[in-house]
Amino acid sequence: MIDSPTVIWSRPADQRAGTPLLVMFHGYGADEEDLFGLSAQLPAEFTVASVRATQQAGPGYAWFPLSNDLSYTLDGVTEAAADVEQWLDSVRQEHSSVTLLGFSQGMCMATSLLRHRPADYAAVVGLSGFVVEADGNPWFDDAATAAARPDIFWGRDQADPVIPQTSVEYTNTWLRAHTKLTKVLYTGIWHGINAQEMVHVGEFLQLKVLNAG
Repeated sequence: MIDSPTVIWSRPADQRAGTPLLVMFHGYGADEEDLFGLSAQLPAEFTVASVRATQQAGPGYAWFPLSNDLSYTLDGVTEAAADVEQWLDSVRQEHSSVTLLGFSQGMCMATSLLRHRPADYAAVVGLSGFVVEADGNPWFDDAATAAARPDIFWGRDQADPVIPQTSVEYTNTWLRAHTKLTKVLYTGIWHGINAQEMVHVGEFLQLKVLNAG
């Protein structure tokens, strides 16, 4: 249970009401500081909340346990997502919308939350990550997700040395079947993020979230 996770906010509490919320989920072994610096490159209308995962992983933290081959258990994924969802439910009411951004393992978190309650989110940004294989687990309401066709940005490098090809192929198939996908491939970022990608993310957020109303 993470009633009060460690979160870095881009705005003080008295300046958040009515703003669109963008929640950041870092990758395995990182922390809430890892992605927060990117917030300056995103549309200024957003209030950014960068959340720290709860499980220790090396010098940083993980959302759920990962084996060396990046295998995981669905119970680990859904327990972590349920905790984050509880925290989100405590803050979402003061914002005009909620958008999720996840890097690597953080993309698993962002898309798992989306697949539980797709109507709750304006859009999702996934960077150098993947979608978990749900195998019919009831947490994942993929039928509702397919019906909603949420907007997703997926950026990656085809030479990413971290994400297994089987996970990439599953993610590509799942996203095309269930979402309105904006997929962009980059060269030379490997398992990372570059300035060009952040420009594209900012444009996506402007178009799909800020201009959607």
